[in-house]
Amino acid sequence: MVMDVLMSRLELVVAVGDRRTLLRVPVALSPEPGGPDRIGACSPAAEAQGVQPGIPLAEALARSPQLVLVPPDPVAVDRSWEALLVALEGIGAEPEPLAPGEACFEIGGLRRLYRGLDGVIAAVRRAVGWPGLRIGIGPGRFSAQAAARRAGPKRSAQVHGASDLAPMPVELLACRERTAKLPAPLKRFGLLTLGDLVRIGRGPLGERFGATGILAHDLASGLDSRVVPRVAITELMERFDLPESLSGELLDRVLGMLLDRLLARPERQARTLRTVVLEAALVEGGTWRTRVVLREATADRVRLHLALAPHLAQLSAPAASLGVLAESFGGPPSQAIPLLEDDEERRRARLREGLRQVSAGSGEDALLRVVEVDPASRLPERRMALAPHEP
Repeated sequence: MVMDVLMSRLELVVAVGDRRTLLRVPVALSPEPGGPDRIGACSPAAEAQGVQPGIPLAEALARSPQLVLVPPDPVAVDRSWEALLVALEGIGAEPEPLAPGEACFEIGGLRRLYRGLDGVIAAVRRAVGWPGLRIGIGPGRFSAQAAARRAGPKRSAQVHGASDLAPMPVELLACRERTAKLPAPLKRFGLLTLGDLVRIGRGPLGERFGATGILAHDLASGLDSRVVPRVAITELMERFDLPESLSGELLDRVLGMLLDRLLARPERQARTLRTVVLEAALVEGGTWRTRVVLREATADRVRLHLALAPHLAQLSAPAASLGVLAESFGGPPSQAIPLLEDDEERRRARLREGLRQVSAGSGEDALLRVVEVDPASRLPERRMALAPHEP
């Protein structure tokens, strides 16, 4: 059995901070600095007036003229979310983070430890301490997520299988990143519930939506992959409080200094950096955060600076502090030079790496291959077709 814990509106609650009374009035997160002009999470009072997360700012203000905008604080959200995950690990759970504010974990061993399902639920509520915590239980990740969205703040919910999933709306597919865009086209085809997806079959869904449609059918049928607990990593962080609000070339120099400090840390143990996070506290309020995944893991200061410096242009206001975080590492830098390497083999290796990066950055459905179907057909559309390509 899998348990899903859902802390709704985590980003909004963290951004509001001690001003919890704002949650009783129409309030929403303002657009992120340097991002699209769309609002973030919003309070129930704002949703009652027609304001929804992701709509343009002008439309939100037109629907709710009294809407209060709060600057987002992604740095504080990450820290709060990390503290909640550590709290779950403290009771013996092995959580898999699905999104900020939602995680799932297997409860087989915990049921014996806490003498039943009720004991596990009570232990989770005590550890998390979140007032609006929703808990769902199911045989898999998706069924547990569906149950959590049916649960109340003080009442857990349980889904036993495909029969319980059948009457639920297809909007539940939005809780998965790969199937998040499917509900709208499915509803245009008249498929309103998960049971409709099961009845139509994997074949038609696969023909129309590819691998994403097949995954949606599997989820609606109660089939899902196993929970993958997060791997504990050692994060290295360097931060500098700016004496004056800096920008431009001076901020670029601070970035170089932080990289020098980070690479000199003994905890790095000569490992290369794979993922680096830039954080900044803005003078006007709120924070800014961006994650940079390097094409190749490296510990070269010049290459790291070239990869990170362009992202400083995304800051919409002067920064009061700047931080660099090494989130994931590669192996030690290899000094071995191959004596014999065929040019064709090298070209194919680079091509495979390029395809892998495209698939990782844009999704599996962005990488397709041409398949010959009926070369003798008089209709060009029947001669070839597109199929998913595995890099």
